[in-house]
Amino acid sequence: MACVKLGSKSEVFHLDGQTWLCSTGLPSDIVVEVGETSFHLHKFPLLSRSGLLENVIGEVSSEDEQECIVQLHDIPGGAKSFLLVAKFCYGVRIELHASNVVSLKCAAEYLRMGEDYGEGNLITKAEDFLNEIFSNWSDSIKALETCEEVLPHAEELHLVSRCINSLAMKASADPGLFSWPVSGKDATESSEGVAFWNGICTTAKPHPVSEDWWYEDVCSLKFPLYKRLILAVESGSMKPERIAGSIMHYAKRHLSLLGRQSSFRNGNHAASLSTVSAPSNPDQRNLLEEIVELLPDQKGVTPTNFLLRLLRTSMILQASTSCRENLERQVGAQLDQAALEDLLIPNMGYSVETLYDTDCVQRILDHFMLMDRDSIECTSSCIVDEGQLMGASHSLTPMTMVANLVDGYLAEVAPDVNLKLQKFQSLAAVIPEYARPLEDGIYRAIDIYLKAHPWLTDSEREQVCRLMNCQKLSLEASTHAAQNERLPLRVIVQVLFFEQLRLRTSVASWFFVSDNLENSQNQSGNLVLGRNEASAHAGTARRDHTVTVDDMRERVSELEKECLSMKQEMEKLVKTKGSWNTFLKRFGLRLKSKSDAKKASKPRSDSKEAPTSIAPPLMKGKQDFENNELRE
Repeated sequence: MACVKLGSKSEVFHLDGQTWLCSTGLPSDIVVEVGETSFHLHKFPLLSRSGLLENVIGEVSSEDEQECIVQLHDIPGGAKSFLLVAKFCYGVRIELHASNVVSLKCAAEYLRMGEDYGEGNLITKAEDFLNEIFSNWSDSIKALETCEEVLPHAEELHLVSRCINSLAMKASADPGLFSWPVSGKDATESSEGVAFWNGICTTAKPHPVSEDWWYEDVCSLKFPLYKRLILAVESGSMKPERIAGSIMHYAKRHLSLLGRQSSFRNGNHAASLSTVSAPSNPDQRNLLEEIVELLPDQKGVTPTNFLLRLLRTSMILQASTSCRENLERQVGAQLDQAALEDLLIPNMGYSVETLYDTDCVQRILDHFMLMDRDSIECTSSCIVDEGQLMGASHSLTPMTMVANLVDGYLAEVAPDVNLKLQKFQSLAAVIPEYARPLEDGIYRAIDIYLKAHPWLTDSEREQVCRLMNCQKLSLEASTHAAQNERLPLRVIVQVLFFEQLRLRTSVASWFFVSDNLENSQNQSGNLVLGRNEASAHAGTARRDHTVTVDDMRERVSELEKECLSMKQEMEKLVKTKGSWNTFLKRFGLRLKSKSDAKKASKPRSDSKEAPTSIAPPLMKGKQDFENNELRE
């Protein structure tokens, strides 16, 4: 830390209670009162250096020649600063450093200690030292902190703006190009930074300094000064990501509730409720609102999880509506970057009907849809191959990522028995149908909701199931849904129909590829058949392939018959509303006994017999799907 000594005389001031005495051998002829402290001094050293004291002493002396008492209660820095001024007037040695130079500069200006009252007076000395202070990062921080003690005078003398401009310039520049210490550390090297060459100690190359080297130092500032520093840095060329990083660091340091949030997923429900019931702190609330206004507005600059933490804290502190709306808007603009655990915001309302604040998430989703409306491309597809859907997952669009997030959120809030059907539907219906390549996520949420709300009527269960498209269920989910007794019968019939249709489409596409392959082999065979061995090999391959194609034709024919019978059974079920067991028996979905399983395991002599029932794979798919739920 920079330091300069003024004066050469030894100490002649000593304190007696709250009175400072000067032991120069001459009796005191003036008493200066500053607050509750008094100074017994001599007139000549004071009036020879200060224009203000010269005028005041002259006025007091003319009124009362017996006793001269001067009151300086408004001097910047109080008794501490005046003691340094008095020592300077007497030529006693004083030390100037970053912690006292601002208040001493203000006091010197207040007392009018300019060059008119002696060369090298206190104003000039303090100004020269301030210029030296502004070239050092750590000293500039300390000088700015002391400006808060004499803020009106420091503002009038432009000392605050000079400190802020100095710090903003250093924070925006590359610290490796300059010699000032950073992060509050002196420019001293550790033992690891010292190298020896032929017994000579040399300094090794310094380690590179990260871009966040100044975050911790500016956290010591009060928010009004910190805000002015951030605005000064923002007006320069600093990246908004670095500005947001500094604000995040400051918020974590000064907002106590921001670091004590606990999610309900961690089982700390009681602690969260106690936090909710705690009275709000006005200072913390005001600080939070100021920090939210200071955050950059650019999309993706501030991490979404930090914005959601601020939103949760604003609800606890009962911040203003504009503050919460601002955070919800920023979260909605980059909702695709959010994580599920951050979106589970506890309900802070007075009624606390539901465990999580679904209304807040609804508003965030509305903001996202409003932001993303211009980039929405309406696409529709009928039956898409499952492998293609899974293969395209590596290039998810923001809308698809939000759809997956909403499906996971619905699965988390679905077990809440107080969650209304209309709220569940409104949350799920926000996402357009094209945004879900697969409907497994929404199906899982619907299944959990139906399980937690067994009192729903048939019409209400059908309303919930309309939120998903049965054509987009994976094979595993379709197998589970086909045996899910919580689903309406009409939905199960649709799932079975689309599964058979998908199987038929897959077989037909394979058959089409096989025919093309056969034709290409025939054409190539006519060109290259010049040898008997090649001809015999091609003939054998064609015969084998013909047998395979015949088998596939027979299977396609059987599937067509089965699909036709299924359509007829569907019409009968719609008219007669048959029971669940009758439906399962007619489509071969009943559970097989052990004896049936043994019979099915025996080999059959007839190779052209129809395919076996789909009940075993259905049961296996159901078990796999439920196991996946348990793993999740």
